[in-house]
Amino acid sequence: MSFGLIDEWEPAPGRLLSWVAAPESIARAAQAPVHPAPPSHQQEQYLRAADRNAAADFRYSGLCLVTAEVPELLDREAMTRAINAFLLRHDTFRTWFDISASGAVVRHLVPAEAVEFVPVDNGEIDNAEAIRQHIQKTTPGPFQWDCFSFGAIEHSGSTTLYLAVDHLHTDGVAQYISCFDLAQLYARETGTDIELPVQPARFLDYCAREREHSDRLTAATPGVRKWLELVRGNDGELPSFPLDLGKRLDGYNRSAHRTVALFDEQEARRFEQACQAGGAEFAGGIFAVAALTERELTGGDYYFGMTPISTRGSVAEMASVGWYVTLVPVAFPVAANAAFARTVTRAQRAYDSGLRLTSVSFHRVLELAADHTGIAVPPGWVTPMISYVDAREFAGSELYDELRGGVYANRAASEEVLIWINRLPAGTSLSVIYPDTPVAHESVDRYVAVMKSVFLEAAGH
Repeated sequence: MSFGLIDEWEPAPGRLLSWVAAPESIARAAQAPVHPAPPSHQQEQYLRAADRNAAADFRYSGLCLVTAEVPELLDREAMTRAINAFLLRHDTFRTWFDISASGAVVRHLVPAEAVEFVPVDNGEIDNAEAIRQHIQKTTPGPFQWDCFSFGAIEHSGSTTLYLAVDHLHTDGVAQYISCFDLAQLYARETGTDIELPVQPARFLDYCAREREHSDRLTAATPGVRKWLELVRGNDGELPSFPLDLGKRLDGYNRSAHRTVALFDEQEARRFEQACQAGGAEFAGGIFAVAALTERELTGGDYYFGMTPISTRGSVAEMASVGWYVTLVPVAFPVAANAAFARTVTRAQRAYDSGLRLTSVSFHRVLELAADHTGIAVPPGWVTPMISYVDAREFAGSELYDELRGGVYANRAASEEVLIWINRLPAGTSLSVIYPDTPVAHESVDRYVAVMKSVFLEAAGH
């Protein structure tokens, strides 16, 4: 499985087919009525950031690209049917947003009968750069309904497949769900007797429930008070990367990427056993390593980080594409001479404590804190994060390497350091997205080197 920026994807040349919204479908979608379901908190902040930065001379919003290779040529008609069935199975793909005159972010719901994606034969493309540019230019931004596209590059006897979706409609888990769901639908359309996964939950229902819950929160709610206590304890500010990033202040900082291998599966199991010896899980071990890394680099005695957590809470939601994510805090003291065995116990307790705030959106907390002193979090705030995904749990995970799967992001704006720990059947990797500056390259190299060393030491190397 490969991770990185779209610029780093190297598809082999071939005949490029793409599936995009039919002109009539786009016209009908533009007339879609307003729907009462609000955007999720994540979606709203994302759209407001995209709107504030609409004048940027590059795609400011995130574009998520998932790729795979299959050892056969594609049945185009079957894929067309599968793509349209996929879009209708997941209601997030039938919505688009605008910002009203009053400043509200408003959802529109496209009728199911209006959704039609059609194949376009783009001819032979003889270089990877042209393919990458085609995908990015033909997949619209988040304020257009059809901000997602599909494609296939036909080679001699094999096909490279891709799905490009604006971040508005997908999170990390949804990218894995999308691959498996679309593959199952295609298999069905080619005549395979296959039972589809459970009917996905409606993402719009989730958004409505999230807002109904948030609207009941007040500044006196225990979870809100806990969030504010943590931020005030950090001088009223969000966590930041512990080393200088050399960010420019007179414009945008674009993204850079680095991925390194951490463990093979045998080493990952040894690391997991070291975590369990301290009463912790793999996730707790990751934050123990992060805390020890910061201590080694800065001498700090307190770790405060953030992690995105999937908010899918049912079997049907585990089959649903959408942005089911919230941030939770992980904060705990780090003793001057504490080893991993002691630190991992504290890290797991802090992680578990953070999980209790899953239903308390930090976006809503900041709304409630607007009139409170001691909080200095500006609009458009960013914070470093560490995300852990155990992809071994996903259906079809045993095929990731065989299909040469890839997950890529566009080179959007980057103001902080975002880290993903991905555990797959063949091994565990660490991926970093960060500002593309000389200082940040040096700082991230230092950080990753120390972090990997701490991981390996904890695993018994």
